[in-house]
Amino acid sequence: MRLRRIIFSVLLMVIGISVNAQDDGQSPPRRPRFQFDNQYPDVHDPVIAMEDSVFYIFSTGMNVSIMSSDDLRFWEAEAPALALTPLWAQNLIQGYRGHTWAPDIINVDGLWYLYYSCSTFGKNTSAIGVAVNKTLNPSSPNYEWKDLGMVINSVRGDHYNCIDPNVVIDKDGNPWLTFGSFWDGIQLVQLQPDMKTPIGNPVTIARHTNPEAVIEEGIEANNNEIEAPFIIREGKYYYLFASAGLCCRGLRSTYHTIVGRSKNVEGPYVDRDGKQLLKGGGTLLIGRDDQYAGVGHCGMMKFDNHWLFVAHGYDKSLNGRSKLVIKQMKFKRGWPVLE
Repeated sequence: MRLRRIIFSVLLMVIGISVNAQDDGQSPPRRPRFQFDNQYPDVHDPVIAMEDSVFYIFSTGMNVSIMSSDDLRFWEAEAPALALTPLWAQNLIQGYRGHTWAPDIINVDGLWYLYYSCSTFGKNTSAIGVAVNKTLNPSSPNYEWKDLGMVINSVRGDHYNCIDPNVVIDKDGNPWLTFGSFWDGIQLVQLQPDMKTPIGNPVTIARHTNPEAVIEEGIEANNNEIEAPFIIREGKYYYLFASAGLCCRGLRSTYHTIVGRSKNVEGPYVDRDGKQLLKGGGTLLIGRDDQYAGVGHCGMMKFDNHWLFVAHGYDKSLNGRSKLVIKQMKFKRGWPVLE
């Protein structure tokens, strides 16, 4: 019970960055030195999982960052998930050198599947890969992430961008991959039971603005500011969460989290007012407030019949540094609310 009370009363955070540059008038300033803050860490694009009463956060970083905690208050930095930067991704994605974005984690039939994004900023020559492991515990003799390679990729000319993966299992046991950033919005495609082979072509299920202005050449994103989808199933509905606005700009970030729901995993997803997310709808869940310039790129986990919501927020008191946000999420009258 103590652990449960701690979980739902804490709003804490993943990997801290401190700048200890020195200037003696002769030597140039040192490069920033990275330190892990175990009580108030920085993070970007977090997702959460739990195994044997230990919580694990996976997030953007070199070869996928990981940290762990047994109480959501004090965190321990773990080694990156991927021992080696995937060679297939380096050969496929020009400019990708291991800084791996926006992972997702899911357990299916006793195996953990870690999906990850390989890309470079502002381009849609991107790919989503997947690795598998028997356990999340780095101390276990069975701990080893085995890279299974590419799931799906996008190239110049595609109307979508293969980043920000999330996998949901529908009520019939079928896996679905949702992904996407800018370009033509959020995509959805069913996967084979192997959890990595798409069935058919992706279909757009959510847009934010200006769907007609998709840049066909794929050189840079247009103003269809929606990304980072995450789908969960609760009761008779599937809920699609996504991030709208601009991330990664510190205090100038306009990130906010929106949500819609549908009785079918394929949609259509509609907001509280009945507007389709495919046509720019989306009910605001969380965004700019007194503490954060914006909150987005969320993930969720059901724990002890309660939902935990994780995201990153740009902390106003720290000049917009990206901090992990953890909240309890409940459903009232069929819609999620954060506490």
